[in-house]
Amino acid sequence: MGKIRAGLETRLEEVRANLKRLNESSVRSLDEGLEETLTPHRLGVGPALRRSLATTNGLESIFSLVEQRTGKVDWWRTSNQKQRWLAAALLDIEPRLRRVHGYRALLDLRGALQRACPKVKKDAVA
Repeated sequence: MGKIRAGLETRLEEVRANLKRLNESSVRSLDEGLEETLTPHRLGVGPALRRSLATTNGLESIFSLVEQRTGKVDWWRTSNQKQRWLAAALLDIEPRLRRVHGYRALLDLRGALQRACPKVKKDAVA
């Protein structure tokens, strides 16, 4: 795995050098997310699951669908009522949700996370 990481880091440095000539702001963005970019590779996440985890589109879609169902409610009597509305909205949109690409690798990812963070309780990575 070390060879792969070294190769990725080398390639990212080449991209960084080329990008620096074009746009300094893009280089800062790349630097900011560099560790997050390499972490899935370090954990051995497969390409399909890595693609799914690389974007927040799935979560943003869920937020949007929940907003469509609860956005006009402007007064919640209790937090319990708010939680029930959220649960009802999530149950309503569930049939329209797609599977995460590479979902079969989630168990492997869980094992890799447990090995990478042995001090974290196993229940926390459930």
